[in-house]
Amino acid sequence: MLKVIRLALKNLTRYKRRTLLTGLLIAFGVVAVILFVGLSGSFTRVVVGQITDSVLSHLQVHRKGYVASIDNLPLDRMIPPQAFQRLEAVLAQTPGVAAVSPRIKFAAMLSNYVQTTGARLNGIDPAKEQAVAPLLASRVKNAAHPDTLLRPGEVLLPELLAKGMNVKTGDTVVLVATNKEGSVNGMTFKVAGVVESLMGPGGRDGYLHIKDAATLLRMTTPEISEVAVRAQSFEGVEKLAKALRAALLPIKNKTGQPLFELHTWDQLTPFHNVVRMINIMILGIKIILIAVVLISVLNVMMMSVYERVREIGALAAMGTSPGRIRGLFVAEGFCLGLVSSLAGAAIGLGALMVMNLTGVEVHFGMANQIFALTPTIAPLEVVSACLIVLAVSVLASLQPAAKAARLEPVEALRHV
Repeated sequence: MLKVIRLALKNLTRYKRRTLLTGLLIAFGVVAVILFVGLSGSFTRVVVGQITDSVLSHLQVHRKGYVASIDNLPLDRMIPPQAFQRLEAVLAQTPGVAAVSPRIKFAAMLSNYVQTTGARLNGIDPAKEQAVAPLLASRVKNAAHPDTLLRPGEVLLPELLAKGMNVKTGDTVVLVATNKEGSVNGMTFKVAGVVESLMGPGGRDGYLHIKDAATLLRMTTPEISEVAVRAQSFEGVEKLAKALRAALLPIKNKTGQPLFELHTWDQLTPFHNVVRMINIMILGIKIILIAVVLISVLNVMMMSVYERVREIGALAAMGTSPGRIRGLFVAEGFCLGLVSSLAGAAIGLGALMVMNLTGVEVHFGMANQIFALTPTIAPLEVVSACLIVLAVSVLASLQPAAKAARLEPVEALRHV
């Protein structure tokens, strides 16, 4: 076997320019795959991390039917107090739950005594919210308190509203809201900071203390719009979601239907469709790599057979079996694919290391957010790219190798 490999490498070096150009083309395809997978994977992780760790968290539990009309922030489909207590008990007993934060979501009118506009607000417990969305604090500009998001009597306003109404930290604003019975109530609040805009659901919401939200909506016993749940690890989200769905299913409403519904982060944000498109693009890049390798190796091997017809005839006349001749050409394709894929992998990984050292910044979203990427790639992805090249190289060599093995010695020796 080693003799065949050595002979195959020697034959490839007989046509240095052609072999070099073909090898470079294959290596370029491998580099393209590694760079695209590394950059797209890093971009996906950063954006998903921003969405889950500063807004949505990993999971959310709602009363059945709430999400279907979530854009209207319905106050008549909230989780009642007794049901929330049962939900808390289930979450406390489920392994894999790292943190839980109840939220009261509602719409209100915001006034700075000069202008009035509509606003979407979240009533939160600051400590619990920071546990389920640890990056939320990093989005708050000019924060009034370094140790907490806000205190009772304070509000965090979204950046777009604050700029549009010329409101700054320390200013006083009025919030007016209508509860589910139609009663209107207004309260004054002090601005504790401005929340930086973020794409996706909840990216332009304001925040106030959950006790203030209950008072503003005149709730004698607070009702909860949603419960955000953070898993102990992002990789364990699906497993946790499955366990929670099974635990919540027996809890029924008065009509015998499930009282709760649970959604993972990807079911709550349209960015999941972008993630799916990126995965499809990665598959497309790999298909292009297969096409490049197939055409390149097939062309090289066909030319090699055509130029070495008399040599093949001489080998056959000396008693070399067709299987041996076939194996020689397959070995050439294998060696070409192996060397090219290893070279491409080395160049691609080196390029990713350089990008990590220099840093890669991407502007994304309507708010022109800047994401600092740290492109990395799983070893399995690199191995799979190299194996694809090897497999396609061998497959592309089979037809020319079979043609070489079928040549008749007499006719081959007469070939000019």
